[in-house]
This record gives sequence, C-alpha cells and structure tokens, in this order.
Amino acid sequence: MARRPEFSALMGTIFVFLFFSWFGRPNFLGFAGTATWVNVAAELALISLPVALVMIAGHLDLSVGSVLAAGAMTFAILSGYYELPSWIGVIAGLAVGALLGLVNGLLVTKVKLPSFIVTLATMFSIQGIVYGVTRLTTGTVLVSVQVDEGVKNIFGGLMFDQFETAVLFALAMVLVVSWIVYRTRFGNWVYAIGGDEVSARAAGVPVDRTTVMLYIGSGFGSALLGVIQVALYSSAQVSAGQSYVFNSIIAVVVGGVLLTGGFGSPIGVLFGTMTFAIVYQGIYYTGWDSDWSALILGMLLLIAVLSNNTFRKLAMSAAKPKDKKKPAPGGGGGHAATATATTTATEKKATNV
Repeated sequence: MARRPEFSALMGTIFVFLFFSWFGRPNFLGFAGTATWVNVAAELALISLPVALVMIAGHLDLSVGSVLAAGAMTFAILSGYYELPSWIGVIAGLAVGALLGLVNGLLVTKVKLPSFIVTLATMFSIQGIVYGVTRLTTGTVLVSVQVDEGVKNIFGGLMFDQFETAVLFALAMVLVVSWIVYRTRFGNWVYAIGGDEVSARAAGVPVDRTTVMLYIGSGFGSALLGVIQVALYSSAQVSAGQSYVFNSIIAVVVGGVLLTGGFGSPIGVLFGTMTFAIVYQGIYYTGWDSDWSALILGMLLLIAVLSNNTFRKLAMSAAKPKDKKKPAPGGGGGHAATATATTTATEKKATNV
C-alpha cells in the first residue's frame, strides 16, 4: 500500500482534515462547512485530472486558466449577448476548449519546444484573444447570461441546497480517467511516454497522437469548468480561471504525480484536490489570518514533492530481480518503473498491451 502513488496523498488528506476538524470545530465539520471545501475540490478536480494525465506523460499545461475563460466567455457571449439557446452556448464553449487543447497538442508535438514554453505562450495568447474579442463584441469584460432552467439544473444546480452538481461531474471524471489509466492501452501509452519518450516511440507507441489527445482532454476539462461556472453564477468575465493554473499543478503534485512524469494515479489526484480545498477553505473556520493559507500550501507542496520521491523509490525498490522477469501491468504508480528502466522493459510492456 505504501508503494502506491496515492498513499502519500491519502495521508496528507487525512492529516489536514483532522487538523482543521480540531482547530475549525464545530463549523468546519458542519453540513455547510463540508460543502464549501467539497465544492472547491470538485471544481479543481475537473481541471486537475486531465492535467494530471498530461503531467504523467512528462508535459505541462499552463494554459488551463485562459482556456477556462475562453470556454466561459464563448458560452456567455452566444447565450447572453446574442441570446441563443443555452445548449448552443454550452456545446460551443466545450468545443472551443477542445479546439484550443488541439492547438496546444499540435504545437507541443510539432515545434519540439518544451511544453512549459509552448503553453506559457498560448496562455498569454488565448488570454489576449479572449479579452480583445469580448471587448470588441460586447464593449465590456463582464457578460451576464440568463441560463435556461434545464442547463442551469445540470451544470449549475445545487444538491441539498449546498453541494454543486460539479461534484457529480468530478466523480464521473475520476471514473473515466481511472478506466483510461488502468484498463486501456492508451493509459499504458501515457505512462510509457512519461517514463521514457524515446523508448516508447521505439516500441511503437504513437507518442505524438497520444500527446495531442491528452491536451484535447485538458482543454475540454478546463472549458467544462468554465461552462459550469457560467451556469452557476449566470455571468462570465475575461479574467476568470487564472488562479487554476498553479492551483491545478499544486493539487496534481500533492496527489502524487511527479513533475518528471511516468508516475501517479487519478485517485491520488482526487486526494490532492481534497487536500488543497481543505487547506484553502479550512483556514477561514479557524479564525486565523487567511494569509497563513498561502504558507501552509507552500509547505504542503514542498512536503508532497519530498514524499513523492520517497514513495517512488519504495515502488522501484519493490522491483527485485525476480519481479523484473515479469513486466508490471500498465496504469499504476509503480508500473511506471518498467517504462523508465530500459528500452527492452518498455517494449515488453507495450507488447503485453
């Protein structure tokens, strides 16, 4: 159990939950208190889970905040400013997110520059386009929307008057991403690329196509959150989503994903989003100065990186000579060790798929 990539994330979640349950009692444990951090975790998970797959493959996506704003503003302009049916705005917003993800993926695979540089450039480019088009079209940077009741209930409704429907979308995304990682050939490809891209390519893994698909997923997840926020708040603004750029990376790293790629799990990322949300919201229930939340998050990130390296070494130490004769099945924390060892190990892994 300790060799699993989600183990350290689980321990972190339990620790911060007990910590704020004690210092934030009794309100933190109340129904409303639970809903505050669960909603934050759910929204963050919609971006963090696709970003986690990108990072497991050894890349980064810094454009998620701008893509969120692009999807949200597309929805708001079409259904708010031009008064088209809300379903058209939703579909258009999600399509824009997927399209921008496609652009990111093609740029990363074709120009051969680090994904950090590419997505940093697209982050500013998309942000500028969203700002310029919104100003040119509506004359303002804040657009109100009268969301249809059906769309409102699906994307922006509240369960028990407290929990956002984003919670259901997040749980569905966890199941889908887990199925991809643990049960599909595509999931094995993601770990193989993150472990050693050269070896994966030599073994016949479609590296470029897989990378493009991962960025499309990241763009779609970002736009989905943008659509949910518009449905929830009945408005959109061009600056929305920028905080998710680093918040998603923090949640993914705290969730056990290595920045170098090849190691991590979606369940761990879910724990990472919960840990982030508990710290982010729990500080208000303690009565302490909210400025301390940034310090706690910074320390948490550093501890997470150190613990991730420790648990990764545990996972790799489990691969004794007798175990190396059998390549591990794809899609789990320790499974990435076979992708990083040698070209032969990766080829065996791809062959088993």
